Amino acid sequence: MAVLGIESSAHTFGAGVVENGAVLSNTKAMYRIESAGMIPSRAADTHSRNAARVVRSAMKQAGIGFDDITAIGYTKGPGIGHCLRVGMLTAKTLSNTLGVPLYPVNHALAHIEIARHLSGFRDPLALYVSGGNSQILGMVSEPSRHYNVYGETFDIGVGNMLDNFARAARLNPAWGSSVARLAAGGHYIHMPYTVKGMDFTFTGLLTCAVKMLSEHKPSDVAFSLQETAFAMLAEATERALLLTRRRNIVACGGVAQSGRLASMLRAMAAQHDSKFFAAPNEYNADNGAMIALVAEKMRNAHVRVPERELTVMQKFRVDAVRLWW
Repeated sequence: MAVLGIESSAHTFGAGVVENGAVLSNTKAMYRIESAGMIPSRAADTHSRNAARVVRSAMKQAGIGFDDITAIGYTKGPGIGHCLRVGMLTAKTLSNTLGVPLYPVNHALAHIEIARHLSGFRDPLALYVSGGNSQILGMVSEPSRHYNVYGETFDIGVGNMLDNFARAARLNPAWGSSVARLAAGGHYIHMPYTVKGMDFTFTGLLTCAVKMLSEHKPSDVAFSLQETAFAMLAEATERALLLTRRRNIVACGGVAQSGRLASMLRAMAAQHDSKFFAAPNEYNADNGAMIALVAEKMRNAHVRVPERELTVMQKFRVDAVRLWW
C-alpha cells in the first residue's frame, strides 16, 4: 500500500515513498545554483538526467518493488514550469505503466502537511517560508476545509530575497545558507522594516542591503539583512497567533532550515505559552516524501482527479486547494 511521491518544483528532483504515514525513503538530486542563479532550462535538463536514478534509489531505499506502489503523487505547482513538467511526465509514465492512480499535489501544502504530521500538532499555525513564497496559514472549515492565508509577502519570498542578496555578494552557492555563514560574527546596521498587519515586503530591504555592500562589511550587511527579515516574519506570525488563538506553530519550507529563524519563533511562541516545531532539514528542504504523504492522504480520502487536472500550474495557490482529510 505504498505511495511514491515526486517533487520537481525548482532546483531539486526528489522521490520519496510513504506507507501508512511512515517515510520509507527520501532521495534527491539537486541542480547546483552558482553565482548566475538558477537557469530553468538547465535545471530541467538536470532533472531529466537524474529522474530514473532518483526514483530507483527511492525504491531501493524503501526496500520495495514497483508492484508495491498503489498510487503516485507529483508536484503540480507552484514552481518553475520547465522543472514541474519533468516531474509530471515522470509521474505520468510510472502511473500509466503501473496502472495506479495519479495525484497532483500543491507544493506549499505538502510542506505544511509534512511539518504538521511530524509535529503531531492537530491544527497549528504554519509559517511557510520558501524561495518563491512566504505565507502565514491556518486550517479553516468554511466554506470548505482548506488552509486560509492570514498574511503573506506582497512581493517576493524571503528565500528569493536571500538568494538575490547572495548573488549580489558573490557568494557561492548563491543561497540562504551561504548568507547565514557570512552573517556569523556580523553586527547590526539599521535597515528598512516593512510589516503591514500580517503581511510583509522584502524588495525594499533587498535593495538597501545590496547598496550597503559597497559601504559596510559584508558580514554586517548579511547579519542585518537576516535579523531584519526574520524579525518581520516573527512579528507577523505573532500577530496571527494571537488573532487565531492557536497554541502551536510550525515553520516549514526551505528557509525554515535557518537556525536563527527557528530561535526567534521559538522564543516568540514561549512568550505566549505556545509550542513551536520545525521539521528536520531533510523535510523542510524540497523532497519527495512530502509529496507522497499528501498523495497518500488523497488516496485514503478516495479523491478522484479528472485527467484534465493532471497538469502543471506555475501559480498554484495553496488556499485554492480543498482538504479532503
